[in-house]
Amino acid sequence: MAKNSKGEDYCSFCGEQIPYNKVLIHGLNGAICEKCVQAVNDVLLDIRQEEAEKERKEVKIKLLKPKEIKAKLDEYVIGQDEAKKVISVAVYNHYKRILYDQQDDVDIEKSNIILVGETGTGKTLIARTIAKLLDVPFCIADATVFTEAGYVGEDVESILTRLLQAADYNVERAERGIVFIDEIDKVARKGADNPSITRDVSGEGVQQSLLKLLEGSLVNVPPQGGRKHPEQKFTVVNTKNILFIGSGAFNSIDKIIAERMNTNVIGYNKKKHDIDKKNMMQYISAHDLKTFGLIPELCGRFPVITYMNALDAEALKRILIEPKNALVKQYERLFQLDGIDLSFDDESLDYIVSKAVELKLGARGLRSIIEKIMTNAMYEFPSSKQKKISITADYAKQQFESSIFSFLD
Repeated sequence: MAKNSKGEDYCSFCGEQIPYNKVLIHGLNGAICEKCVQAVNDVLLDIRQEEAEKERKEVKIKLLKPKEIKAKLDEYVIGQDEAKKVISVAVYNHYKRILYDQQDDVDIEKSNIILVGETGTGKTLIARTIAKLLDVPFCIADATVFTEAGYVGEDVESILTRLLQAADYNVERAERGIVFIDEIDKVARKGADNPSITRDVSGEGVQQSLLKLLEGSLVNVPPQGGRKHPEQKFTVVNTKNILFIGSGAFNSIDKIIAERMNTNVIGYNKKKHDIDKKNMMQYISAHDLKTFGLIPELCGRFPVITYMNALDAEALKRILIEPKNALVKQYERLFQLDGIDLSFDDESLDYIVSKAVELKLGARGLRSIIEKIMTNAMYEFPSSKQKKISITADYAKQQFESSIFSFLD
């Protein structure tokens, strides 16, 4: 008990005598009054605010101009000039509105992006490269695993859980990150051509759930996943400044575009102006996405729409050798670590490209083809004394045809 020589209660911190009708909190060897408790609380709040402000200032974004962003993308992504230009502008405007304080009443809305293109055209690579350039958290979410709340599957809020993990649970940093939603075309609502007697819990229901994330709102995010750990505390994340990039193949959407433009993919063009029927994707609009099965509200949350061209043989060959992390350079580096000089002749590269075109796997298929060609070499040569290897077309053909892919020929 804290008592003075007169036997009166006093505060061990300020030393004041405390009347019997005032609060005095006693400890083992002292006591503290209400005023001192409040003063300590104020000091702690100031310290917490200073720490939060310091953490906020440390959240930096290396903002590049649109031309600079595209130039950096050119080092990693071959072709797709129109898509890279559109995305560079959208990303620049998005982060510019975050970094610069608005001086008037004009509220600039964010520009979420939707990428349409076949598999293996570089959709994920573009988004990942931009996040790396700007040094912001980045996560990939597969839309096919989401369902409405209450059904087996994942809640859409789990997207932000992944983003928090990518940001090392720094909420301020996560709120400026990039979320890549892959296979977004798979949540298209079921129409007359795809009847279902059950509720569309993984289609339109998921689209409705995505709206609150895309438009910018405060979302309660379970850091460890909501359904498996229902007792955990939620983290509040503001999605206002998170950039969402949707991606999907949207198979057969070219027919929808052709119908809208009053023409056919094959046949007579009823309109007088020239239409490139070999690449109908370049004419895509929000109306086509709506016809495909995305609800109008979701289309409105993705104001920036761009397309990815299908990769031809020339583009695939450039992908093999030109980017900073080109596949050929990766394998050359792997052998270099064993002191072996690896090289591919031009004919072998043409063979690899021809197989990728034949299998219709896009750029993603190049890695599988080279892996099958190089497996035996990577097994044998590190143990040999040979220090120089040249991959010829005959060797590539022999190794590929003896692989498990030979039945596809």
